[in-house]
Amino acid sequence: MSPLALHSLFEGLAWIAAIAVGWWARRYIDTPPLRRYPVYLLLLWLGAATGAYALGDLNLYLAGAQGTGRSILGAIVGGIVVAEVYKAIFGIRGSTGAVFVLPLSVAIAIGRIGCFLAGLDDYTYGTSTSLPWGVDFGGGIHRHPVQLYESLSMAGFALFFVWLLRRRPKIAAVDGFYLFVGFYGAQRFVWEFLKPYPVIAGPVNLFHLAAGALVLYAVFMLRRRKHAFA
Repeated sequence: MSPLALHSLFEGLAWIAAIAVGWWARRYIDTPPLRRYPVYLLLLWLGAATGAYALGDLNLYLAGAQGTGRSILGAIVGGIVVAEVYKAIFGIRGSTGAVFVLPLSVAIAIGRIGCFLAGLDDYTYGTSTSLPWGVDFGGGIHRHPVQLYESLSMAGFALFFVWLLRRRPKIAAVDGFYLFVGFYGAQRFVWEFLKPYPVIAGPVNLFHLAAGALVLYAVFMLRRRKHAFA
């Protein structure tokens, strides 16, 4: 199979798995009681799609590369911006994202395998390394398989969230999305140091800034909830 076909295959598997685990997770987390929930989901999708292409394209532009890029990090940022604006307009308090945590975690874990198999064409490979698990994606250079680093990280978080759902469902429902966002942002921030993306200041690239923003958002929301019930 071609790299593009492999990437598409695992992207499809990621969607199927996300739907399956999302259906299972609804046993523990109810859909948020929003009057216009279908409209809310549509707006989230539009925000996520906009963020995905905006951040991906901007990174390619900074790298001087051609084509259209997509970024799951950008999708999460875009979705959060739309969700928070929507909640502010309609006076909605609390988290509405817990139902997306397990589907997103599983989708990222599976989808990144597709990115790994797509090789150099996907532009998600890491910098050169002499470590024994370095992978030659082409050109005779052994690189960090950062796609697998992220895949394993999010698979681990998915297992943790399953445990949280079964043992502490209330915490999972109230804080789960912010825990997911904080973890994803933190691990992504670390892996970005192992990618050959153009830097903006010092060792920091565009995705560092977006990942750092997610961590700050998660910390702020968790602290605000803690103070609200102190």
